[in-house]
Amino acid sequence: QVQLVESGGGLVQPGGSLRLSCAASGSIFRVNAMGWYRQAPGKQRELVATITSGRTTSYADSVKGRFTISRDSAKNTVYLQMNSLKPEDTAVYYCKTVAQALGTLIIKEYWGQGTQVTVSS
Repeated sequence: QVQLVESGGGLVQPGGSLRLSCAASGSIFRVNAMGWYRQAPGKQRELVATITSGRTTSYADSVKGRFTISRDSAKNTVYLQMNSLKPEDTAVYYCKTVAQALGTLIIKEYWGQGTQVTVSS
């Protein structure tokens, strides 16, 4: 199977920056798209940014120009550089990948456990 481990969350002041990382490991044959989602208290989980295996990116309107998604395919790792953070960016951030495990033809979604990002003065 495929496991995702996120890191890089924490407490930051408004206007500050954080960089999230998410590494996929396990019995991986191929990792396709990777992405970041977030869920604030009392709200539904929402898409933040995605990146395909060809490095095509897409962003939620609320983070365009402030967040940058990137990936290191050799390490099966995706990053989210978050600049000019706002209090409304406070949420649990989840990593998701679409991947194919070794020994199977099935392509599935895998989720990380989430990392808390808090933007507050």
